[in-house]
Amino acid sequence: MSDESLYDRLGAHEGISALARTVFNNHCSNEVIKNRYVKSDPENVVQKVTEFMCAGFGGKEEYTGEDMLTAHTGMNISDEEFNAVVEDVMKALDTHEAGQREKDEILAALWSMRGEIVHV
Repeated sequence: MSDESLYDRLGAHEGISALARTVFNNHCSNEVIKNRYVKSDPENVVQKVTEFMCAGFGGKEEYTGEDMLTAHTGMNISDEEFNAVVEDVMKALDTHEAGQREKDEILAALWSMRGEIVHV
């Protein structure tokens, strides 16, 4: 098993940025959540998601967005929507041919944030 960080295993900033763009595109075509992205600025969303993942996965990038609780309070995100997001992330990881170890680590990270995101 490699001692490389998740950041490095996903291709560092460039690989994670491409992953974030795929996740955003998946969200925009997902019937469950696409309406949440209609008025968003795609470049800003991809930038913030890239920063968040890079910082969380072992990179040196700084995340400049809000914490998950602040960012999602008042959005009334349901379990169905949260699950749709997770599915979109997993599909993006498949698209980018991420390994099972990476998928497992990211899935665990997503589920650990669920309580800060789902508010109905």
